[in-house]
Amino acid sequence: MSRIKKILVSQPEPENKKSPYFALAEKHNLKIDFRPFIHVEGVSSREFRQSKVDFSDHSAVIFNSKTAIDHYFRIAEELRVTVPDTMKYFCISEATAFYLQKYIVYRKRKIFYGNGKMEDLVDVMAKHKSEKFLVPISAAHKEEIPMLLEKHNFNFITSVLYKTECSDLSDLADVNYDVLVFFSPSGIKSLLKNFPDFKQNDTKIASFGDKTAKAVEEAGLRLDIKAPAPQAPSMTMALESFIENYNKNGKP
Repeated sequence: MSRIKKILVSQPEPENKKSPYFALAEKHNLKIDFRPFIHVEGVSSREFRQSKVDFSDHSAVIFNSKTAIDHYFRIAEELRVTVPDTMKYFCISEATAFYLQKYIVYRKRKIFYGNGKMEDLVDVMAKHKSEKFLVPISAAHKEEIPMLLEKHNFNFITSVLYKTECSDLSDLADVNYDVLVFFSPSGIKSLLKNFPDFKQNDTKIASFGDKTAKAVEEAGLRLDIKAPAPQAPSMTMALESFIENYNKNGKP
């Protein structure tokens, strides 16, 4: 029986050396490689102009990620748009809000944030119903955010400032892994775009989240490891449980 020895995680390598991935690799004598299957590209200034969105028409902006912040200020710089000091910033979390320091003098601006959930940020925004909100989003975005804003009758528009693209994985063509780990449907899309003749055979596929699991199945692939689960809320815990059983018994 072949044992699981090599795992490819379709994300950047963790900067924190105390990441549970490194502990998992050491405990089970695994080789774990990290390689993003997707990357973010900003829309061009030309593409943005075609959307007819004018930053100066809005008195507040909603950020649900650091990526959104980067591309909002990138477009502003490329179009030589001065973001007024009176702009109000509403951020999904405190960490996202602090990231604004990269572009503005934090203590001199009107900045508000939630605790990581859009529903909580909406409660904060309720005191600012008169604002005209701009919501920077990805081309492939979750509909939950605009739907929630519509439900609460906020005056807002969305603006696509960046998009997710498949990365070039051609250098992995002759490299074999026992487990491939995915965190988004885009990762599955990238796998099949780079390797249209991909045959799963004995390769195990792990996925995080229901949408990713659905993408695996819709692609006609076999899903072997699914997280989160009641006994394995994280991907590393799900991997460890599977590996311990598989390497011992030859089955999950």
